[in-house]
Amino acid sequence: MKTTDFEYNLPEELIAQVPIYPRDSSRLMVVDKETEKIENKIFSDIIDYLDEGDLLVRNSTKVIPARLIGNKETGAVVEIFLLNRLDINRWECLVRPGKRVKIGQKIIFKDDSLTAKVIEIKEDGNRIVEFEYNGVFEEVLDNLGEMPLPPYIKEKLKDANRYQTVYAKKGESVAAPTAGLHFTDELLKKIKAKGIEIVDVFLEVGLGTFRPVKAENILEHNMHEEKFEIPIESANKINAAKKEGKRVIAVGTTSVRTLESAANNGKVMAGENSTKIFIYPGYKFKMVDALITNFHLPKSTLLMLVSAFSNRELMLRAYENAVDEKYRFFSFGDAMFIK
Repeated sequence: MKTTDFEYNLPEELIAQVPIYPRDSSRLMVVDKETEKIENKIFSDIIDYLDEGDLLVRNSTKVIPARLIGNKETGAVVEIFLLNRLDINRWECLVRPGKRVKIGQKIIFKDDSLTAKVIEIKEDGNRIVEFEYNGVFEEVLDNLGEMPLPPYIKEKLKDANRYQTVYAKKGESVAAPTAGLHFTDELLKKIKAKGIEIVDVFLEVGLGTFRPVKAENILEHNMHEEKFEIPIESANKINAAKKEGKRVIAVGTTSVRTLESAANNGKVMAGENSTKIFIYPGYKFKMVDALITNFHLPKSTLLMLVSAFSNRELMLRAYENAVDEKYRFFSFGDAMFIK
């Protein structure tokens, strides 16, 4: 299967640059994968497509302000983008401009409250950085860091909380589980009042989520790895829903990746693990019955995932419809419900 099979034309002006207010006033495309019917709605209408007894699974990871701007001792500006925490003080990072930052060099951040030293350069060019600071690292990061917006968003984010779901609880994600950005506290209360159960899983979203597939043959693509956790209470409720024949509805592709990675003989296994699962057409889903998602980049693993959940031709037709109807695309864009 070729990467070009998942290409579509997207006018640049349809890439959403700012979040919409209120969150649930974004648009919603409803796609029936059996009848192939496509409807154009508003996200708050999602409640009309959820039935009593359904189980909604959401990724309640928290996005950290992973982008840090500092200076070398010469005064040259350096950007450090946190990727993966290795221990209490060491992180794997992207460093820009990487070629000018050598092993042993010190980077100083505002007010000298945080310094960093490059202690290793990996084969892929990423740096292992050791931080020194006073107090609690998370508090220092909240004070100095910026939200790690995707590269296609050029506008500055006025409210950092808008790149965070209203139900974010814990974690060190460097990208938001964007399907969840459409939910408001009020909408979630209405969903619960209708008799729909909501459970949390946690997958730490990595930068690889933005990377297009560059291999001509998708089978040659090397997936990035992400840590996930399914609490025992969530696992029990998910397994009970599957046993009783109720729909398990994933909020976002990260929830899909978590559920499908933890699936074993018709159940999900509780606990912490990591996944490099690559879902593309031909994959047989084990846990997920319906999916709430955003509109994804051309030639991306996420477009391949939703194409596997429905079918490639239907997805490309839905995306063509979204372009014609001037939907907003990507992280701050509109949503799709595949049922």
